[in-house]
Amino acid sequence: MQVKKVIVGQHGILSTPAVSAVIRKHKLRGGIILTASHNPGGPTADFGMKYNVSNGGPAPEEVTDKIFQISKTLTEFHIADMPDVNIDEIHVHTFEDGFSVEIIDSVADYVELLSRIFDFDAIRKYLHESNIKILIDCLNGVAGPYATRIFVDILGASKDSVINNTPLPDFGGGHPDPNLTYAHHLVEQMQSGVYDFGAAFDGDADRNMILGKKFFVTPSDSVAILADNAQYIPYFKANGGLKGLARSMPTGAALDRVAAKLNVEFFEVPTGWKFFGNLMDAGRLSICGEESFGTGSDHIREKDGVWAVVAWLSVVAATKMSVEQICVAHWHKYGRNFFTRYDYEEVDGKGAQQMMTHLQSLIENPATLTQRQFSHGYKVSAIDDFAYTDSTNNVKTANQGIRIVFTDSSRIIFRLSGTGSAGATVRLYVDSYVSDPSLYLAQAKDVLKPLIDIALEISQLRDFIKRDEPSVIT
Repeated sequence: MQVKKVIVGQHGILSTPAVSAVIRKHKLRGGIILTASHNPGGPTADFGMKYNVSNGGPAPEEVTDKIFQISKTLTEFHIADMPDVNIDEIHVHTFEDGFSVEIIDSVADYVELLSRIFDFDAIRKYLHESNIKILIDCLNGVAGPYATRIFVDILGASKDSVINNTPLPDFGGGHPDPNLTYAHHLVEQMQSGVYDFGAAFDGDADRNMILGKKFFVTPSDSVAILADNAQYIPYFKANGGLKGLARSMPTGAALDRVAAKLNVEFFEVPTGWKFFGNLMDAGRLSICGEESFGTGSDHIREKDGVWAVVAWLSVVAATKMSVEQICVAHWHKYGRNFFTRYDYEEVDGKGAQQMMTHLQSLIENPATLTQRQFSHGYKVSAIDDFAYTDSTNNVKTANQGIRIVFTDSSRIIFRLSGTGSAGATVRLYVDSYVSDPSLYLAQAKDVLKPLIDIALEISQLRDFIKRDEPSVIT
């Protein structure tokens, strides 16, 4: 098979969500994304390649496995002898044998899609009449052109509402991960009390962080609140309401309660957007999210940071409530799932693997934990290594993270991962449900400290990885 057409974003810029939208709109066979994602980028840092298939989503394992097998049999490759293409000019370049390269407006198709999902007029009217101040930090990633077009040009926010909106190869020397540690400038600005609504994106614009005035929304709460308020997003009403809800396994369980109340299908899947995409293609999933600041819906097959921020502004405009008021109202309706994630980055891989082996040994002998009484009355009910069977294709995915579940449904989870360029990353997740309204505004670190201490005790993490404190706390 020969490639007949290639579509490239102007200036070589396309966000990951926009790539998915373009693939789906133009019915392409697939797309290649060159990105450092949410890692430090540049000539001496991270850079990677992703392949998305015809549904607009990440290639499933059977595709990547086949690509790998074919790569081992290649004996030669060919380079086309053709003139250079100016990717800064929107134009269609046609060559011999009907091959063409089309340079498109990087933002146009994506904005057109979002204009059919949201009521831009209603959001713009509310922003104007309420005079609330918003601050959107693109962290010098690819979100800049999209945020400027949508929040400034379309929704009417002031130009200084969108900051760090020039995409830079090394993200300006920063770390484009939208969390409380790496987006500290935005966090400080929101803590000043000047701004009412804040948001940040990662390097390829598929992740997001939502902030209110002196207030942080966990990704676990964010996806649950958007699902519970989906009636304020015209797209879902036009498509017959919510079909189903899903979260990744380590994500806090706030979404589970929304799914139960709304009486829609609920799915707990491994980390990785392709699992959500299969359910979306089957018509069984509308809104989903990951604790790693990924939120999205079935409008495309990738997580979508800009979509999430516009969705939040839709809820703010419809309810005329602040971010904090929306969250507190949600907790009074459902109770609160306190959630935190500890990232131990660039640790010794051998020690990290030894820790995971230690935890695996506890799975083989669960009585070691279930017969113990831990501090503050915590008692373990089960320990396992999460496995998932995809109901759309019966493919089983195993070894997705070690879960320790307590009798009150609290969970601690350990995963060994790493998409960075140096060392391994150990992730510790802690999730605990509280139904006492007097605790809803408590600090997560205070509520979860007993469980964090238990997690460190059970895992012997400090002994194995020789690290006393995490690199990042979310």
